[in-house]
Amino acid sequence: MTDVMQMIYKRRSIRKYTDQKVEKEKLELLLKAAMAAPSASNNQPWEFVVVTDAATMKQLREGLEYGNYNAPCAIIVCENPHVGKAPKSERFWVQDCSAATENILIAAAGLGLGTVWIAGYPKEKQVVTLRDILGLPEHVTPLCTIYVGYPAEEKEPRTQYDPARVHWEKY
Repeated sequence: MTDVMQMIYKRRSIRKYTDQKVEKEKLELLLKAAMAAPSASNNQPWEFVVVTDAATMKQLREGLEYGNYNAPCAIIVCENPHVGKAPKSERFWVQDCSAATENILIAAAGLGLGTVWIAGYPKEKQVVTLRDILGLPEHVTPLCTIYVGYPAEEKEPRTQYDPARVHWEKY
């Protein structure tokens, strides 16, 4: 099995973290991985908010539904229609930002970090909460929050492959 496949299988939702801070260099590697994601017509509509401040993390934990985990930092993946390079592809921002998100999740597993993806858009309450906590402009939409940290729990690598859900050639 290739290293890439091992990282994909290793990527699991981690909900318990140690107190160890995540190094800025590792966070930058995650952001570089995010921005290497595919994007419709190379639009790249993404922006990222990195949170390492303990008080802001506390606000996220208390404000986000399903977000009460002890991660030391978070990356919020956002769409900004003003930074996109191909406005005709703006309607694909969810796919573009989701691809960037998945790259972060897999890269984190490769760096020995744990992550959990917490929904933002299309849950209006989550979007409003993130806008309020982070001071996001109205035209910027947070797709999701990714908690990042050193895992305090271990989960076995896995695939959830189900051949019954695969149709070859035709449905």
